[in-house]
Amino acid sequence: MTKIQEISLDDLWESAPKSDRPFNPESLINLPNLARRYLECAIAPGTMLASTVRLWMRGEIKLGKHWHSFKAEEVICWDRGMIWQVTTLMNGLPILGDDRIVDGVGQAKWNTIQRSGEDITRSCVGRVHSESIWLPSVLCNPDIIWTELNASQVQATFTALGEPAKITLTVSNQGVLEQIKVDRWGNPDGGAFQYGDFGGIVEETGTFEGYTIPTQLRGGWFFGSERFESEGDFFHCTIDKAVYR
Repeated sequence: MTKIQEISLDDLWESAPKSDRPFNPESLINLPNLARRYLECAIAPGTMLASTVRLWMRGEIKLGKHWHSFKAEEVICWDRGMIWQVTTLMNGLPILGDDRIVDGVGQAKWNTIQRSGEDITRSCVGRVHSESIWLPSVLCNPDIIWTELNASQVQATFTALGEPAKITLTVSNQGVLEQIKVDRWGNPDGGAFQYGDFGGIVEETGTFEGYTIPTQLRGGWFFGSERFESEGDFFHCTIDKAVYR
């Protein structure tokens, strides 16, 4: 069995090199109009193209049938993975969570309950893919294949952390991100793991260090279907702070 990487959130953050390459909108000239509009809105000219973001967030998460408020801190390091550390309360008792994918090994841990293995790793990678919206600099990579689907949706296809990714962004006329949908590996029904529609609705945006990102988001499984509202919606968050390197 592959050993879980027990590095800390601080360790992952400190391992990221500081960027020295500024964003130049002219580098997007060959992209579809909608992709270019989104990236120009998300990244201010001259902003250093970061590979890592550190986020402080709060919100509500649905565990079982009930919603619980939470506070969390997260580091997304595009070349290595992510660590999300969360604290919530259940029946008045603190519950500690730690979801991570680092150097190809994934883990989902809540208090003493720990899940790992190939399916968890693949699902965690899918989470990182979806959270590229908090690190839009990585979507400037020239290896990404962009396809404009219609007047408001554009799709990015790429490989990251060893797994293929296909994300669909819904973008306003002003370039503001409104929704994201990804093909993510998981088992929201409790059965066999498979690819399913996972996504989120952006309710507010904010700007940190030159990046305009979703600051209020609700998301979950079965995105784009009636099941999202009744069954899939399980995560509501507000981003209070984001720093980049």
